[in-house]
Amino acid sequence: MINNIQRLGVSYRFEKEIEATLERMFEAYDDLNDKDVMENNDLCAVSLRFRLLRQQGYFVSSSVFEKFTESDGKFKESLIGNVEAMLSLYEASNVRVHGEKILDEALRFTTSHLESMLPSMAPTLRSHVSKALKLPIWRRLTRIDAVEYVQFYQLDESHDTILLKFAKLDFNILQKQHQKELGNLTRWWKELGAIEKMPFARDRLAESYLWTLGVYFEPQYGAAREFVLKTICLASLLDDIYDVYGTPNELNLFTHAFQRLKAGGAEELLPEYMKVLYNAVLDTYAEMEKGMMNVAKGGEGESYRVDYAKREMKKLVGAYHEEAEWFHAGERPTFDEYMKVALRTCAYVMLATTSLVGMPEDFITKEAFDWLTGDPLIARACTVICRLRDDIVGHKFEQERGHVDSAVECYMKQYGKTEEETVKELKEKVNDAWKDISKECLKPFSLFPMPILIRVVNLARVIEMLYDEDGDKYTHSSELKAIITSVLVHPIL
Repeated sequence: MINNIQRLGVSYRFEKEIEATLERMFEAYDDLNDKDVMENNDLCAVSLRFRLLRQQGYFVSSSVFEKFTESDGKFKESLIGNVEAMLSLYEASNVRVHGEKILDEALRFTTSHLESMLPSMAPTLRSHVSKALKLPIWRRLTRIDAVEYVQFYQLDESHDTILLKFAKLDFNILQKQHQKELGNLTRWWKELGAIEKMPFARDRLAESYLWTLGVYFEPQYGAAREFVLKTICLASLLDDIYDVYGTPNELNLFTHAFQRLKAGGAEELLPEYMKVLYNAVLDTYAEMEKGMMNVAKGGEGESYRVDYAKREMKKLVGAYHEEAEWFHAGERPTFDEYMKVALRTCAYVMLATTSLVGMPEDFITKEAFDWLTGDPLIARACTVICRLRDDIVGHKFEQERGHVDSAVECYMKQYGKTEEETVKELKEKVNDAWKDISKECLKPFSLFPMPILIRVVNLARVIEMLYDEDGDKYTHSSELKAIITSVLVHPIL
């Protein structure tokens, strides 16, 4: 039941009940597994329990899967015929951390055999398994997954009719709220007039709102979504200015103005198109500060949160400028030099920081901002995923339009690898980063509540959706239209 509630996108309605149930499950973990293994040989139940507990932050041992292996550590061939169990084990293997060799083997075992069984599966099951192999649950965005899972779940003869109706109703009610928010933000975007003054830039409001929904879709985060959406749009314009259009002299002036990030003086020397963007950034942070003054703790406003977001924006612009200087000077950094800067230009620390600004919960404290902006492992792993996924699928396009070498070119040069070898090794670094994220979400290691950690996880999930084997869906946004339509236009009937 918990799995279905989560996959249908309504777990936020039952957080206390789910936590209480999983806590009881954790306390009885060994006994439950012994029963499922000894009495029923139920790999599906064992795998599902393991994944649900890991996703909730419980550090349960992966040694439970040893009971399904031979003496040589390989999984038993007798498991292959059970597609449901194989898929459940596959999903469990994707919440692994470093050093869990049995789960590394589980991933290889299940991936290989599920792929080979695809042609013989019924169409509905084949589609379901194919999507899982492309992107496991742990890396999926809840809102997008809910649209797909509803279609699969309602074909299951054993589905809970009341739960299914509730999930559809909840999705459609929330969709109305999201449509209203997007309408308000569309008016802001048009009034800003940035695209008219910067025709070279990407016009990606709907795509950016989908990005924001990936971070949080729940009804209580409307103000937070507005802050993040505006920041994504403005950062995208900044990226295009530094990547595509700005001259070295203009970029020097622009960067100098951003290090002040205050009205009066520095922006007067900027060309008109830069002034528009600079003032839009100032206005956005002023709106955030005004909004935060209404959030009080002990009689004091929470506007200090915006200071953290502004500092990260300054760092981002400085990193954009450093990459632009490399390009204009014809410099070709090593992979290590490139990553030091490029982990900042992916903008994810800035976005993660901004994502906390508008959250209403009491656990969003100064300590949380200090931690997040202090380069914790989970944030670094998220930036690695963002940077490498982006560069793997977009490096050829970026080189064509004039850009500093990407991670792919830098890695090939530094290590003498072919493009194919490089892409394979960079993808392995992405998988390692996901292991870091999985570890940092577990309670023995995590320092802050899951609602804070999940913002970072969700940012990584957005990247997995935007930059996959099919290419860069953000830059080439026509590929995102079907997803946007399913989430923001069509209700679930």
